[in-house]
Amino acid sequence: MLDIVTWTEPGDVPVMVIRPRGLLNAETVEVLEQKARWAVAQHARCLVLDFSDLVYISSAGLRVIIYLFHALRTDAPEDSDAALRDGLRAGTYRSPHLKLARPQPRVREVLKLAGLPQFLEIHDTLADAIASFGGRPTQTAV
Repeated sequence: MLDIVTWTEPGDVPVMVIRPRGLLNAETVEVLEQKARWAVAQHARCLVLDFSDLVYISSAGLRVIIYLFHALRTDAPEDSDAALRDGLRAGTYRSPHLKLARPQPRVREVLKLAGLPQFLEIHDTLADAIASFGGRPTQTAV
């Protein structure tokens, strides 16, 4: 089973947080896919996936992360295909729109094996992930 809690951290830069709880696999991925599509439809520009309560992630869950990575990109020069390609080649590109926070050790290992840290920041605390967008939060992240 997979439950999802979603909220927006207000501040200089509003940050949407999606926190899935439970197992993220082929049987449960549709719940996260729907929430991801909803976030994009809400025009979320800064999004944190808080994995503190996620105990397992399969390749189906990784697919949703990749979907969000692409869906949150903009037409800005720093989001262009050339900037992405050059940044990945140099090892300097990290998504300015999507961050991951507090993955459990097993989930962190899957993210690492899939190569996601090459283009996504993974933060140890939710507050750090939110602050990484450059704005000041108006309330403390849980």
